[in-house]
Amino acid sequence: MTQPIKKKNLSVVVAMSGGVDSSITAQILKNEGYDVTGMIMRLWGDEADSAHTLKMEQAISDAGEMADILGIPLLVKDYREEFKEIVIDYFVRAYENATTPNPCPVCNKQIKFGLLVQEAEKLGARYLATGHYCRIVKDGDLYLLQKGVDDRKDQSYFLYQLNQQQLSRLLFPLGGLLKTQVREMAHVGNLPVKNRPESQDLCFIADNDYRGFVSRHSGMAFKKGPIVDATGRVLGQHIGLPCYTIGQRRGIGVSAGEPLYVIDMRQEENTLVVGNKLDRIRHELTAGDVNMISGVMPTSPVPVTLKIRYAAKGVDAQLTSLEGGRVHLASEAELNDVAPGQSAVFYQGETLLGGGIIEPQTV
Repeated sequence: MTQPIKKKNLSVVVAMSGGVDSSITAQILKNEGYDVTGMIMRLWGDEADSAHTLKMEQAISDAGEMADILGIPLLVKDYREEFKEIVIDYFVRAYENATTPNPCPVCNKQIKFGLLVQEAEKLGARYLATGHYCRIVKDGDLYLLQKGVDDRKDQSYFLYQLNQQQLSRLLFPLGGLLKTQVREMAHVGNLPVKNRPESQDLCFIADNDYRGFVSRHSGMAFKKGPIVDATGRVLGQHIGLPCYTIGQRRGIGVSAGEPLYVIDMRQEENTLVVGNKLDRIRHELTAGDVNMISGVMPTSPVPVTLKIRYAAKGVDAQLTSLEGGRVHLASEAELNDVAPGQSAVFYQGETLLGGGIIEPQTV
């Protein structure tokens, strides 16, 4: 029988961001009797992006204000070098290879729940807590990662790379709450973060211009090449494959009698492939670098609910293990815009089984 994780009167490090979720996380744990230490990470400083630098400094100031209100210490850790090597280089390299990266799971595994857990251990803290909307329950000796009760805020999709050792050290106090409840708690306490807006898109690209970011941090030049349809007919010229993503409709630069979408990027040929809405549909995919939360790959096909993007609706699929830490996923439902480099994440009911990186498929 599964049981929620409940632990009190122990030391915990709370990952602070200066926002409402991490602030309420710290408040909840403090009120429950934990010995709480706040910690905020300085992750990125792009000289070409002064707006981001100011945003980071503001977040540190806001987290410090909340720590003072709660009466807890706040430590600032500089992980800019590690973040550059682990997340930024991965992000840029993926675009150089004509895939669409999902950097958040990488950051979560290696930075937030890797380096921060190590920092918590150095401080003698038993747990690390964050403001993620998901839940941890225990089934015998196995830790299960489950969806948050707020469907609109559930963040389990981004945590599929976590393992049993990490889950044993984590607390997610917001997993059983709705976002509206968290906001209300901030308003009741008249906390300075009560009206703080939600963070959007990638934390290290303040202006949302990923093309400019990749251009500044990549060693490759964007090369023009042909745009073709699914039959190979040349329709125009693209400005460089890193400037496009699978499923993109606007800004392609060609027109037809029907809407066109990016359906493939062939790096070796430097060719962008476009198609109509039917050409977007797939019914299967393979994923590599698969992590199973349990640590065990299934030995026979299993039914799962598959998500190929965070905002995508889950669909019924069958998962079959392949050699080399890979899986095959097949679904009778339509899978639109299956993008290599993105995360395929699979569930059974409320429980996250695991996920992997979608591999390229030739159109």
